Amino acid sequence: MPLHDWTRVDPNDYHDFHLTWIAGIKVTLNTTLLPPGYFAMAEHTVSTIVPDVVTLTRPADGATRPVRPGTSPGAGNPAGGVVVAEAPPTARVVASGRGRPPAGRRRVAVRHARGRELVAVVELVSPSNKAKAVEFADLVGKSAGLLHQGVHLLVVDPFPPTRRDPNGIHGAIWKAATRLRYDRPADKPLTAVAYKAGEPHTAYVEPLAVGDPLPTLPLFLTPDLYVNVPLEATYQDAWRGFADDLRPLVEGGAGG
Repeated sequence: MPLHDWTRVDPNDYHDFHLTWIAGIKVTLNTTLLPPGYFAMAEHTVSTIVPDVVTLTRPADGATRPVRPGTSPGAGNPAGGVVVAEAPPTARVVASGRGRPPAGRRRVAVRHARGRELVAVVELVSPSNKAKAVEFADLVGKSAGLLHQGVHLLVVDPFPPTRRDPNGIHGAIWKAATRLRYDRPADKPLTAVAYKAGEPHTAYVEPLAVGDPLPTLPLFLTPDLYVNVPLEATYQDAWRGFADDLRPLVEGGAGG
């Protein structure tokens, strides 16, 4: 299924799809991907951070660690999620850069309010994230802050660049996190990117355009272990629940 043109509908219409997609990613993580000791929660507030999907460990007194390929995932996850560790992730663009601490209020907490460790965040960009300077600065600062604190990140931006992010959302996050420049391909204005926190940070970037299928990207749980998130499959599941009367608007932008 091609990636649709979400600029053709009202932001509230996209918000409906956005909520369904978030829920789908959360369910997929919890039922088929995450190993024992890890679980995902949707729109969960952590200190001053409000990400779309967060992946948390259990409390320390009951925590278990990720399984490696070929070992038993244990009884914690009936679906038997397997963490990939042997093969490195792949993406169209892979870049590394040393982290630069964000300034002032852009620093974020990495502990859950009830003592559970925050290890990863999935963020689906919305029009509101780019509408005003303060909202955009919050998204970029939050993302850079997460990486600086060792929290891994996966970001999908189905909206074209604005004057605030001429090289796409990855260009803005990468500059804030590492002070390095990223130049997006001229024919690929949209972005899906996975970040591995640490020194150096590593970005696995998939530039996209309307009409492209979404990639499968790694969501890191530790610097060495990750699960592959099927963005295309979860996008399709969300699309099946989107209102029939609104589909022609965004389908027209994707070639029908």
